Amino acid sequence: MIYFCCDERRRNLVEKSAFNGIDFLEVVDNPADPFELRQRTLHVHFLHALAPGALTARNVRIEGGERIRDIKIIGVETGGLASPPGSPPKPLSTNVLVVRVTEPGDFSTYTLRLVDPEEHDNPPAGFDPILSAVDFSFKVACQSDFDCRPSQVCPPATLPQPEIDYLAKDYASFRRLIFDRLAQLLPAWKERNPADQGVALVELLAYVGDYLSYQQDAVATESYIGTARRRASVRRHARLVDYLISDGSNARVWVRVRAAEGVDGKALKQAHDDRPAQVWTRVRDNQPFIAPGSPDYDQAIAARPEVFELMHDLTLYAAHNQMRFYTWDAQECCLPKGATRATLLDHFPNLKPGDVLILAEVRGPQTGEPEDADPKHRHAVRLTDVKLSHDPLHGAVASPLSSPPRGLPVTEIRWHAEDALPFPLCISARSGTAYFGDVSVAWGNIALADHGLTVADEPQDKTRNPYTIPSSLAPDFVPRSNPALATRVSFEIDDCAAARRGSHCVGRRTELAPPRYRPRLARAPLTQAAPYPANQPPASASAAMRPPVREPRPRITLKSFGPSPAKTFNELKVMRTWTPQRDLLNSRAGDENFVVEVETDGTAYLRFGDGRFGSRPDADERFLARYRIGNGARGNVGAESLAHLVSNDVGITDEVIAGVSNPLPAQGGVDAETIEQARAAAPSAFRTQERAVTAEDYAAAALRCRVGVQRAAATFRWTGSWRTVFLSADRLGGRGVDVEFERDIRRCLERFRMAGHDLEVDDARFVSLDLAMTVCVKRSYFASDVKAALIEVFSNRALPDGRRGLFHPDNFTFGQPVFLSQLYAAAQAVAGVDSVVITRLQRQGIESDAALNAGRLEMARLEIARLDNDPDFPERGVMTFEIRGGR
Repeated sequence: MIYFCCDERRRNLVEKSAFNGIDFLEVVDNPADPFELRQRTLHVHFLHALAPGALTARNVRIEGGERIRDIKIIGVETGGLASPPGSPPKPLSTNVLVVRVTEPGDFSTYTLRLVDPEEHDNPPAGFDPILSAVDFSFKVACQSDFDCRPSQVCPPATLPQPEIDYLAKDYASFRRLIFDRLAQLLPAWKERNPADQGVALVELLAYVGDYLSYQQDAVATESYIGTARRRASVRRHARLVDYLISDGSNARVWVRVRAAEGVDGKALKQAHDDRPAQVWTRVRDNQPFIAPGSPDYDQAIAARPEVFELMHDLTLYAAHNQMRFYTWDAQECCLPKGATRATLLDHFPNLKPGDVLILAEVRGPQTGEPEDADPKHRHAVRLTDVKLSHDPLHGAVASPLSSPPRGLPVTEIRWHAEDALPFPLCISARSGTAYFGDVSVAWGNIALADHGLTVADEPQDKTRNPYTIPSSLAPDFVPRSNPALATRVSFEIDDCAAARRGSHCVGRRTELAPPRYRPRLARAPLTQAAPYPANQPPASASAAMRPPVREPRPRITLKSFGPSPAKTFNELKVMRTWTPQRDLLNSRAGDENFVVEVETDGTAYLRFGDGRFGSRPDADERFLARYRIGNGARGNVGAESLAHLVSNDVGITDEVIAGVSNPLPAQGGVDAETIEQARAAAPSAFRTQERAVTAEDYAAAALRCRVGVQRAAATFRWTGSWRTVFLSADRLGGRGVDVEFERDIRRCLERFRMAGHDLEVDDARFVSLDLAMTVCVKRSYFASDVKAALIEVFSNRALPDGRRGLFHPDNFTFGQPVFLSQLYAAAQAVAGVDSVVITRLQRQGIESDAALNAGRLEMARLEIARLDNDPDFPERGVMTFEIRGGR
């Protein structure tokens, strides 16, 4: 047989015919037999039974061998006994020819051939010429590290390789290289006219080579973070070291909507008919409401205003436009810094906890003129309690003893502690003989909005043909696989092919490379917004403006549909919804996710899964997008920049809206991280500890949570079944650990917590102090004034000049001792103090002069010194002054 074939159909044909042939051969090599008997018997199996005496020793010939050749045959018989013989002995089949030889062969391949005794080139009569010979080895049963069969019988031909000039990298060098090669192959062809067909073909190939060379250089350039020029490449390199490059975030702003006179309970929906209500920066004067689709709308949108969209519904009340403070007949009043409650004049039954008010100065305290009001004296607060009450001294209609007493209606409000006033807010003032009331007021009808304009490919008219709807993706169809990119993939037919991998006879199939689909978004920049649960808004107004722990995500969703006979958008039966993810590492094969990759110019490209990590879109599948545009610091517009409301709700008109503004500037807009910033930060990002292993790691992670923790201390304890981390938090302002704070810090620390560690959040251990000092006052100072100044300096409050009292909660933290020198310095700095002697410094209730002798009062690792000197809470520390001298 001169061929090698894996599909041996000849054997099956011979088995069904009258011809006989060799099926296979086995060498008898039983380790239990004596050495002189091993490898000297061959069992040749045939496809059909052999007639007795049909084959003799003259019909069998053994060829081949390297070291041992010309092996003689000493006996041939049909059937016989198997070796080793069984008990009782079992004869072999008549299909088996037993051949005995004089000696075993070597490790090379031998051939057993059946021949005609008269004509050695032909097989015996009745035997197939192809199956009358078989290759075998005497050492097939010997242990060997090599495969007994060749790995490749039909190796591919080796083609001569031409000389390649690897310095050819551009169009001119490729053109010259091709002409030089043609000069060797076709010496007679010397045409160089550009109009010649051959020259045009050469120049076309040179152009393609130049383009491919550029692609190779670009791939090599994008392979390293230090040389990459595309932001998507830098983003992927940074992700390898767990660094998430920032695409920026949009801005948020508080919007004040002034309702027209008589409006009471009108709902302004966040979206109507799936179109969000919008607030625009000023493009026209004296037009607070602009109806969509009107000529005014077209003119205003052509001015390219910055667009903000409402993030929740708002109910409008004309009474909430401006609410006056009530000071209970007192004058020249102010809300102090840190205030969390106030009283409003009149009843406001529609005010409820969760509403946001903006406390604003509307008149200058010195002149009473609106132009002199300080625009920085505005602050947003979220109400936590609203109580309707009365002042019985005014407008009473009954005796004070009547039940219930009635009088001037007032509304008492409280707001969240995180929204405490950051500055004193003047309510009324006097300048000379002039008295100015209502210097500051409270504004209602406040809604939160964020930067970005919604763009939707879905039509308002659902009867349109879905294939005629313009899409924001380019291309909007998934292309089909390119046959030019087909690859031939080998697959195994049977054991023969498995033993001969790479052979030409191994079966092959053609696979088409999946289509490359990376569409570009038509408009930019794509909005990156942090999630905002409108049904569970943040507890405070300040929390609504702070960047959340979770990173902003692209505001885009996709809908796709394949080839369909549907003639209208409503008739589409199968539509898939695709959602964005930061990466596809956690996406499963069937998850309809995609990744948004933003380039330096703001252009956004979409990358889909490969069928293993995320679903792969099907060929001819069409996409429609719904997304928002508007991102970065551009959205940080100044106060009073917004002036127009746009709503698709027919119930909202210019008869409902009297004015729109933003009393406070927008904030939170951050530009996307640049390539240079990512190159500088990503290589060292993996050095940041993202797991809390030790107690110090937990304490450091608590500070990174940005939930108002000044310092934290962690302690490991074995609680019987596992280890528990007890985290003691020193909150800013001396606040305790409440339910809301514990929930926030637990949520933040969850990504740092080690498996097997429980977490408990505890209050700090405050140590109340007992301090006494004797102060000598200079003769020219009043002793009472000096004492008042000392009490203020050693207080736990913020002083009127902005300084903190010595025992302010933020001045002490875990394990920080109280030094005598610090106390002496603070007392001696008070005007009028001549000398100071500290007579007692100890823990409250524990008599000891150890601190006076050592010069400091030591604190344990989890202890914080506290001295409030509050007569209502003497257990929080007491301070005693003995004043001598003075006037």
